[in-house]
Amino acid sequence: MAQNFSEIANFLWSVADLLRGDYKQADYGKIILPLTLLRRLDCVLESTKADVLAEHAKRKDTGVNLDPFLKRKSKQSFYNTSPFTLPGLLADQKHIRQNLVAYLGDFSEDARDVFERFKFTERVTELEDKDLLFQLVQKFANIDLHPDAVSNEGMGMVFEELIRKFAEASNETAGEHFTPREVIQLIVHCLFAGDDEALSKPGVVRSMYDPTAGTGGILSLGESVAKSINSTAVIRLFGQELNDESYAICKADMLIKGQDPKNIVRGNTLSADGFPSDKFDYGAANPPFGVDWKKVLDVVKTEHEKKGFAGRFGPGLPRVSDGSLLFLMHLISKMRPAAEGGGRIGIVLNGSPLFTGDAGSGESEIRRWIIENDMLEAIIALPNDLFYNTGIATYVWILDNNKNFGRKGKVQLIDATRMYAKMKKSLGNKRVQISPEQVAEIVAVYSGAVKDATFHLEYKEPVKGGATLQVEAEAPRVVSKIFDNKFFGYRKVTVDRPLAAGKEGKFKKGEKPYDKDLRDTESVPLTMDIGEYMKTEVLPHVPDAWVNLDIKDDKDGQPGKVGYELNFNRYFYIYKPPRKPELIAAEILEMEKRFVELMKGVVA
Repeated sequence: MAQNFSEIANFLWSVADLLRGDYKQADYGKIILPLTLLRRLDCVLESTKADVLAEHAKRKDTGVNLDPFLKRKSKQSFYNTSPFTLPGLLADQKHIRQNLVAYLGDFSEDARDVFERFKFTERVTELEDKDLLFQLVQKFANIDLHPDAVSNEGMGMVFEELIRKFAEASNETAGEHFTPREVIQLIVHCLFAGDDEALSKPGVVRSMYDPTAGTGGILSLGESVAKSINSTAVIRLFGQELNDESYAICKADMLIKGQDPKNIVRGNTLSADGFPSDKFDYGAANPPFGVDWKKVLDVVKTEHEKKGFAGRFGPGLPRVSDGSLLFLMHLISKMRPAAEGGGRIGIVLNGSPLFTGDAGSGESEIRRWIIENDMLEAIIALPNDLFYNTGIATYVWILDNNKNFGRKGKVQLIDATRMYAKMKKSLGNKRVQISPEQVAEIVAVYSGAVKDATFHLEYKEPVKGGATLQVEAEAPRVVSKIFDNKFFGYRKVTVDRPLAAGKEGKFKKGEKPYDKDLRDTESVPLTMDIGEYMKTEVLPHVPDAWVNLDIKDDKDGQPGKVGYELNFNRYFYIYKPPRKPELIAAEILEMEKRFVELMKGVVA
């Protein structure tokens, strides 16, 4: 399928040329995507069509609910009771609009919902008015999208490619709709690697949930990978999606896969949780990067204030300009409780959730809650230029509320920023990809999680043109480091100094007089005693300073405020010593010699 999915997508994309002039490029997808879905459903139902029609004719006047009978005959979670097929519509060109609308109306409820979300019957009327409907149906009727020709996974890839092309053509943000497949592969393999014992049991049943499902890429590939690990595993998929068209594609994908389409819900996850009482084995998401949450501010704030930890946002709220951590807290609330075996999460975030926010801020309090409750298992730094809509640094967080013994109290950080292959042709901002072999290597490093791998610079001095040059050895492509949870915490204490001579100030009764202009703060690592820190880091420079013991942390009553941050780059920083002046001088002399030689040729 990897070979011909792009050919199918390119053919379908070429059909959009018929729309040129009559439609804006931004609207092509609203016609081509539902037609692609219609042809796929048409092909899927082809082999059971006669059985469904016979069953419908037999039972339609009995007054019973036909749904279970017709689904059993169609061998799918959907059906169509119309005598028409897409190729069959071509026989009556004069009435093609009426017949196509009737055909759409005879799908079962969940399939109808898909086309309604695309407002497809309105498009059909428009297309007939523009004399384009017959030509388009003719094109689609002649392409084979039967599951024997195009697998479910392949069809998902076709949808993704079409969405990317349409988004690119209309200058929309493709990355809002789906996640690069190699990133999904990495997430799901890491999720399953930490649950391999349970997942390998015959007939095991597992649930997977994506609160920002998009077109269903994570769910679809998650099921595929789980089945490759254990063909007898049953993976139940659940998702919620805000965008109508993405929701429609995701739901159609679930219909084709035999999943329960009612497990795909439309709406805003943050303001209207589609699964308020459900818990899942796996949660996976690629929420929008750095998007504000002003629209849902009142609902989220009310839940935080009224429900506290009984709701989804107990630990705190991030700044309104970036809702990433809201999605992370939402996912955590959906984890199967540890007493029932626990849940695991894989989520893609940008750099901001790692370190934005000082001690006591919403972001820091959320990180504190996650780490102090020992839920953070690993963070993987991905290469830049991996996503379609951004070139910024991105990270995969892996969480588990029931860690394996060897991981308890620890966090694994993996630097995989050098683990990529350059693409021959860029796709939007996506200039690099991670090959399947590279994904496997990162997962192996994650699964190993036992040794602290560090690397050093080595130098060689080969001779080039008579000058000795310094050469840096290539750093390993994947580096893993393991830290105790406390390593990421610090206590921000207030440091005061006495009033300067002649200076006065107003102080509360019993308060030690201090100079307000000289007040400062110090971030003391949680792994270090405050007194020891002051003795080694502060007092040698300011001997009269002291820690203000009256300013305490709200939660533990100790001096200062506790904060947590993960400064990823600091932990993987490679020191590059400056090159020796004599080496640089020798290099310059060598370049000058070459320049003189070149100039001789020009003058001659």
